[in-house]
Amino acid sequence: MADPIFSHPRLALIYDPFDADRSDLDAYDSMVKEFGATSVLDVGCGTGTFACRLAAKGITVTGLEPAPASLAIAQSKPGADNVRWICGTMADLPPLTVDLVTMTANVAQVFLTDDEWLQTLLGIREVLGPKGRLVFETRNPAAQAWRDWTREKTFTQVKLANGEHVQGWVEVTNVQAPLVSFRWTYVFQSDGAVLTSDSTLRFRTLGDITLSLHAAGLGLEALREAPDRPGREFVLIVSPTAD
Repeated sequence: MADPIFSHPRLALIYDPFDADRSDLDAYDSMVKEFGATSVLDVGCGTGTFACRLAAKGITVTGLEPAPASLAIAQSKPGADNVRWICGTMADLPPLTVDLVTMTANVAQVFLTDDEWLQTLLGIREVLGPKGRLVFETRNPAAQAWRDWTREKTFTQVKLANGEHVQGWVEVTNVQAPLVSFRWTYVFQSDGAVLTSDSTLRFRTLGDITLSLHAAGLGLEALREAPDRPGREFVLIVSPTAD
């Protein structure tokens, strides 16, 4: 089940305003061009920002998202009619072959168990064409990003399109490596509503990731850094290995 930040209708509506800077997607945009991909599956597409961005360039895009509230927002965006939207996980995909599979915004970290992660990778392996690739990012555990997840460092206030102000911040609730749990809190000024969203992410080491890729019939082709977060993120370029 998706976390409330994605699945609660009122919280899904504020996801984009609180994450307005999507320069992190520029690197993925460049890789679509670099690899000559004409078809893309965006796993965990959320509110559809990247999927719509690619579709506007003539890319054939499938957006996969398990949270109906986020998908509803994605489907309301300009250009959304040019994207094939599927509500669910890899297990819900119809037969499909693509040039590129993407997992942006650290989607790879939401798969907490080894089995859940492996099943996702196996599903991705099935949809990749012979020269297809998977590209995704995941936080480097050594950087301990969660140390900055405090109210003091993350407090933000945004003004929504309807004029309403919303305050938000994140705080860590538990660290038991490789799992880190945290809570987002949002305060809506119009009615004083306070909504929270609890999440847990898995911080896999590069060695663990490489082993899991191998188990799924995939291999690490190249390792890069996120240009906007040097030293803090692994960006992996993965391709199918020979059967």
